Amino acid sequence: MIIGLLLLATGIIIFCIYMPGKSELINKMDTYVWHFPDTISLKSTPEAKLISYGRELIVNTAVYLGPRGTVKQISNGMNCGNCHLEAGTRLNGNCFAMVASTYPKFRNRSGKLESIEYRVNDCMERSLNGKKLDDHSKEMQAIVAYIKWLGTDVPKSVLLQGMGTPEIPVLQRAASIDIGKHVYFNNCSRCHGTNGLGILTPDSTSYIFPPLWGPHSYNVSAGIFMLSKNAGFVKYNMPYSSSQQVPALTDAEAWDVAAYINSQERPGKIFKEDWPNITTKPFDYPFGPYADSFSAQQHKYGPYKIIKKGKQN
Repeated sequence: MIIGLLLLATGIIIFCIYMPGKSELINKMDTYVWHFPDTISLKSTPEAKLISYGRELIVNTAVYLGPRGTVKQISNGMNCGNCHLEAGTRLNGNCFAMVASTYPKFRNRSGKLESIEYRVNDCMERSLNGKKLDDHSKEMQAIVAYIKWLGTDVPKSVLLQGMGTPEIPVLQRAASIDIGKHVYFNNCSRCHGTNGLGILTPDSTSYIFPPLWGPHSYNVSAGIFMLSKNAGFVKYNMPYSSSQQVPALTDAEAWDVAAYINSQERPGKIFKEDWPNITTKPFDYPFGPYADSFSAQQHKYGPYKIIKKGKQN
């Protein structure tokens, strides 16, 4: 197992890796320094225009691919950057830094080896409740080029912390929709609206603040529809003005508001081919069949400790 220790300062991540030996961890620490790619150096990169377009597509997806998209009309009006914060560069905000070094990658959800293109389209169909991009389209090539550029010089042998969504401890109880409602109105409604439908730009082409439920939000097959993903994202990134070092919400508040958000109406798009091996389903995947005897309700809202304990046995 590789364990990383991160220090973030002026765009530099420093971390130490312990490489496990046959019987014990090696005591010697190797230090690896990773710099976010310098945007100034991008000008001399052969694919500079394509990479820049890829970043633009991540940040303003709806302008090009939303309901009023200038290229295609294939998504719900949200942007990739609504989940992959700061164009996929924010730690603990679904950062893209390790994608190039880890893909192609086998994922239990599909039960197959996935390419970066496959993974991008997975988000297009789920989080953006839309349609796939052609793998050979300029837009897909641009998104992939940008993601690969962000992972420039990241070795395959290291693990960066702050990738994906952070885990937070599960509650002893089930997450509460009622408590979560109060957390939402006290902390989230000023940006996402009291009705959770987000706030559109003046020309209605995109969202200033994305919808958290309703017909233009992510569907029930999106990763963030699993409560642990939602709660972890909320805890360390929301409200957006809060500090990741000093989160605005407690763990319990994050779980509860995630429960409230995910209890609301949203597109019900289901992929029946998901999790071909049901024993690999996450503890909070809200749709059966399951390899255990716990209900779909408990898999969705908890309590989770007993479910996780069963998976570890």
